Amino acid sequence: MVKLLGQNNSLFNQFLYELRDAQIQKEPMRFRRNLERIGEVFAYEVSKELQWTAKEVTTPLGTLDIKILKDYPVIASILRAGLPIHHGILNYFDKAENAFVSAYRKPNRVGKFSIQVEYTSSPDLTGKTLIIADAMLATGSSMYLTYKELASHGQPKHTHIFAILASVEGVEYIQKHLKNAKITLWVGAIDDELTAEAYIVPGLGDAGDLAYGSKI
Repeated sequence: MVKLLGQNNSLFNQFLYELRDAQIQKEPMRFRRNLERIGEVFAYEVSKELQWTAKEVTTPLGTLDIKILKDYPVIASILRAGLPIHHGILNYFDKAENAFVSAYRKPNRVGKFSIQVEYTSSPDLTGKTLIIADAMLATGSSMYLTYKELASHGQPKHTHIFAILASVEGVEYIQKHLKNAKITLWVGAIDDELTAEAYIVPGLGDAGDLAYGSKI
């Protein structure tokens, strides 16, 4: 299932506009904050899909039953660009367990690249709801390998994948390669093109570099 948050008029689109704008995104702190705010919107929207239970609360004037989360999800992010989104999600799911995966593109001699996963920190995911956050879903291979790596720490009962921007190719890749997994894909917008270097067009550039500075 694919849920497209940017198709409706909301503040989400204001944040996405600022992330895409080549002038506004020159301010790293503002760029990170917009990633964080989008993470908060994702968290609010996905909370509607989770399980809730009634609990009695005592106010200064009486008692009543109110619905609260039955179980908190596990929040996972792909380093680096996923970190501000992760923080935004954690602002809302403040009691959540957390996981982190280091995945990056490793160029090869023919001008292409492979995806390398080198570090994972995760709790037991067996029977839990998992959220995986990253800024971009370009080819889909990084997200696929991240999911497989995390699933080696226990099979989640359902996984919500967050990506601010996705390509058509990336969405189709996830649908094809994870078709037997219980997954909901949440994206802000789906762009049509990928460059030869697998950057989304029009996209927004390299989210990790814009948030934290260029790398060698």
